[in-house]
Amino acid sequence: MFQYIADFVTFHLFALEIESRLALSINFFVYDTLKILFLIFFVVTLISFIRTFISSAKIKNLMSKSRFGLGNLAASFLGAMTPFCSCSSIPIFIGFLKAEIPLGIAFSFLITSPLVNEVAFVIMGGLFGWNLAILYALSGILLGVFAGLILGTFNLEKNIILTQAEKNISDQYLPKTFSGKIEYSFLEGKKTFKKLLPYVVLGVALGAVIHGYVPQEFFINYIQKYSLLSVPLAVIIGIPIYAGCSTIVPVIFSITANGVPLGTSLAFMMAIAGLSLPEAIILKRVMKFKLLAIFFLIVTIGIIIIGYLFNFLAF
Repeated sequence: MFQYIADFVTFHLFALEIESRLALSINFFVYDTLKILFLIFFVVTLISFIRTFISSAKIKNLMSKSRFGLGNLAASFLGAMTPFCSCSSIPIFIGFLKAEIPLGIAFSFLITSPLVNEVAFVIMGGLFGWNLAILYALSGILLGVFAGLILGTFNLEKNIILTQAEKNISDQYLPKTFSGKIEYSFLEGKKTFKKLLPYVVLGVALGAVIHGYVPQEFFINYIQKYSLLSVPLAVIIGIPIYAGCSTIVPVIFSITANGVPLGTSLAFMMAIAGLSLPEAIILKRVMKFKLLAIFFLIVTIGIIIIGYLFNFLAF
C-alpha cells in the first residue's frame, strides 16, 4: 500500500521520470515516511494495549532477572526475526522503554533488528553461500547481545527522554474496561506519533537526498583507496547512508566482486543498515546525546571488529 502511494505521488501526481534522481528521492521519502509513521502509531498502540493486561512490574522483574545475557539473547533473536530497517525498529524500541524493559535488553533488539532478517539472510545465502550467511547472522545476533550487555552496565537510564506521562505509571491508574483500554492505547499511539513526526520527516528526508543524489561509486572508490584502514573507513562512510540490509546485499555482492575485501564490504553494509543519520535524528527525540553517542560508538567498534574478522578469515 505504501509503495503504491509513493509511486502514485512520484509518477502520477508529480509526473517525474522513472529512474531520475529526483524521482528516486521523492519515492524513497514518501514510502519510508509513511511506513515508519504507521509503524510508530501501530506498534506503540499495540504495546500500550497489551500493557493494560499485563503488570508492568512483572515484565520489568522478569526481564531484569534474566541472567547470563538470556534477556539480551532473546531480544536479539526477536530482532533477527523482524524485517525492519534501523528507523522502523525504533517504534518497538520505544515500546520496550515504555514497558520499562531494561535498557541494555532494549538496545539488543534495536541493534540486531536492522542487521539481520530472514529476507537479507536468504538473499545473502543465494549470493555468497549459506555458510557465510549463517556466520553473518550469528555475528549480527552476537553483536546485539554483547553491545546490549555493555550498554546495560553503564546505568544510563537517566539519559532516556520520556515524560512521566509516557512512562509506565502504576498499574492502578491503567484503565480497567475494554473500551477504556482501547482509548488509552490509541491516545498513547497518537502522542508518540505527534512527538516523533518532525524527526521522522527530517531523518527520512536526509536519507532520501543521499539515496537519490549520492552515487554508490563515490563510496566504493574511497573504500578501495585505503587497505589497512578500509574497514573503519567503510563504517564511517556507510553511516550517512540509509537503507535496509535486504536492499543493500546485492550492492555488497557487486562491490566485493570489484575487489573490495568481503569483511570491508560487510562492515560497510552493517554501518548502512544498523547506524544511520536518520536513525540518530529520530533517537535524539527519546534519548540524550550522551547515550546516543555511546550507543553509536559501541556498535561502530563492534562492526569494525566483525569486518576485520571476516577479512582475516578471508572467505
